[in-house]
Amino acid sequence: MTDKNQISALILAGGRATRMGRVDKGLQPFRGATLVAHVLEKLKPQATHIAINANRNADAYAAYGLPVLADSLDGFAGPLAGLQVGLQQCATALLLTVPCDSPFLPDDLAARLHTALLAEDADLAVAVTLEPDEHGVPQRQRHPVFSLVKRSALPQLQAYLDSGMRRMGGWHGALRVAEVLFSDAAAFRNINTLEQLQQEERGHAPSLQQVIGCLSDYDPGALPVRHAQHIIQRFIQPVRAVEKVALRSALDRVLAADLISPIDVPAHDNSAMDGYAFDGAQLQGREQLTLRTIGIAYAGQPSGLRPGPGECVRIMTGGVMPEGCDTVLPQELASASDAASVTFAGNSVRSGDNRRRQGEDLQAGQPALRTGKLIRPADLGLIASLGIAEVPVRRRLRVAFFSTGDELRSIGEPLEQGCIYDSNRYTLYGMLRRLGCDIIDMGVTRDDPAALEAALREACESADAIITSGGVSVGDADYTRAVMDKLGEVSFWKIGMRPGRPMAFGQIRSNGHSAFLFGLPGNPVAVMVTFYFFARNALQRMMGVDGGNDMPLLRARAADAIRKKAGRTEYQRGIVSLGADGQAEVRLTGAQGSGILRSMTEANCIIILPDEQGNVAPGESVAILPFEGLI
Repeated sequence: MTDKNQISALILAGGRATRMGRVDKGLQPFRGATLVAHVLEKLKPQATHIAINANRNADAYAAYGLPVLADSLDGFAGPLAGLQVGLQQCATALLLTVPCDSPFLPDDLAARLHTALLAEDADLAVAVTLEPDEHGVPQRQRHPVFSLVKRSALPQLQAYLDSGMRRMGGWHGALRVAEVLFSDAAAFRNINTLEQLQQEERGHAPSLQQVIGCLSDYDPGALPVRHAQHIIQRFIQPVRAVEKVALRSALDRVLAADLISPIDVPAHDNSAMDGYAFDGAQLQGREQLTLRTIGIAYAGQPSGLRPGPGECVRIMTGGVMPEGCDTVLPQELASASDAASVTFAGNSVRSGDNRRRQGEDLQAGQPALRTGKLIRPADLGLIASLGIAEVPVRRRLRVAFFSTGDELRSIGEPLEQGCIYDSNRYTLYGMLRRLGCDIIDMGVTRDDPAALEAALREACESADAIITSGGVSVGDADYTRAVMDKLGEVSFWKIGMRPGRPMAFGQIRSNGHSAFLFGLPGNPVAVMVTFYFFARNALQRMMGVDGGNDMPLLRARAADAIRKKAGRTEYQRGIVSLGADGQAEVRLTGAQGSGILRSMTEANCIIILPDEQGNVAPGESVAILPFEGLI
């Protein structure tokens, strides 16, 4: 059986990655993580030390907790340059190499290569598969990037590189090579282009129609709110590329890896308050105790004091507990005290009281914060208390948005008869900023098929998600459906809700890129409601937020009667305040039309009335969503 402690592994990610666009190949999102993360998970059981060879984005790769090794050679010299630096810094006698773009590598790769290396007394073992030639005849094909090589082979590699040659398998002629035949050729396939990446992704993630097919009573013309929310959450996939940022820049970002505490917190046993530290065993059977004070222990200054029987140490809050002490008497419980001694009742304190133990809050090596945590101010303080200056976080989500309609004008343009100023882009801008997204404002798109297709393609090629307002209602131009269907997989819904009945959702593609699409209605209030109750949680899922991202609903009693038609969910604008008895009470802002944006500015909450709810009587309890923190 192979001992993984004999083997180190190197993930080769050192190229220019020009075929994958601006993001390194290894950092491309794939099946809920990144390509390099999948390769790493495959390697962990197979090697004792793992490093990554990369020549750019070192911080992003370092976020995986691995050493990042740059080429010694200049000019992106290829995988052999990575192998060279890997052998130079290898901590074991054997080095396993794999590429960053092959997430399907065999679980027994190291074991089988090692067995052959020993059996044939070879310098290097390489994976081989049978691949059909142009006539369909199987031929043996080496995969030199999947190899196990002895560290002692470094001189031969160095000589080959010094000759100016760079071909991955070209230096094998100077070595004894063992070939290991693997029957599963698909395990060695790599992902070279964005198109291949998306094909593999689609092969794993369910299609929109597959998700919809799980609902036996699916009706796009009368879709309940809960069904629409379920479909969106099942279909959305996270964007998980990572980067490392300075601690202060991590606020409102999503943690990309478990943050492991490098120290115990507290670092030592210490006092929870000002008082007197002593051995609590002296309390047994004593009605009153007088202890001689031998010195003072201040916070941040270990005293070196060690009191014996009948002795104590004056101690300040946070002071290191002196050796032999396990209990602190709060100074206010002393019946008498001076610089020389302290007297107190034996029942005023119990053995072990007021001592904070080492590691009580956090122990070294344990996660302080988990992957997917949305970092808040308290988290910044916790991270700082660990002495950590940089934090691995998810890449910011890129969201493009635009409004549609010939009647819309942007601020600063003249307002002709029949036209209106576009307000939706400004509310969308504010809501997206609150989520911490990178925002691409694409303005207003005309009611024209070519213009809409061009806008969608541009947005798709520059963003992870697209939000449109207008153009999805009954009576809008019918080309909208045709254009969106042409670019991808989009469903058009009439949701059982008020306001915001019409909505489109799906995924579109253009030139090797893909983006999730949220087609919101055009009325201003409907835009905000559909964003909060459909798009917001979906975007947080794309950001990598790990659960707990549902908006907090509270309860309040209705101040007045509220008319409500059963069979649909209604979102009515309300003002919540404290009643005369101190209980939360909510009233409507007034007229609830979906075009009355003023109702949202006057409101401080949304009243949520579910499908089964009918008219609400005064004093009846209703669910509310407070706006604080959202709008």
